[in-house]
Amino acid sequence: MTKPHIKMTKDDHERLSRLASFATDRSPEVASFLADEVDRAKIVGHRACVSELVQMGCMVEFRDDATGKVQTVTLVYPGEADIEQGRVSVLTPIGAALIGLSLGQSMDWQTRTGTVKRLTILDVKVPEAV
Repeated sequence: MTKPHIKMTKDDHERLSRLASFATDRSPEVASFLADEVDRAKIVGHRACVSELVQMGCMVEFRDDATGKVQTVTLVYPGEADIEQGRVSVLTPIGAALIGLSLGQSMDWQTRTGTVKRLTILDVKVPEAV
């Protein structure tokens, strides 16, 4: 699978590293994928400096490159997830694939059923409160 260069803020890097460690018993495959993403990420400055970067709490518009379907989701921690409201947990395959990407980047990711998909980031909105 193709893995583009990714970045994370220091806060996201620290919290997601702990989350991946805690989740290894409950969701070993996704926790491992998230841990790999956290490990390979370049740590960057504060949120204001990286407005086109997918961070926790961001609203992300992306395209499924196979189908052309465009979706908008908010990337959240597991306890805040609500798929009906478009709030996707970072501890899901798609959530772990989104974190750290920047506007225009594409990423291959594997669904829970083993299907490999590719997504492309079309827009990132970082809320001021994040």
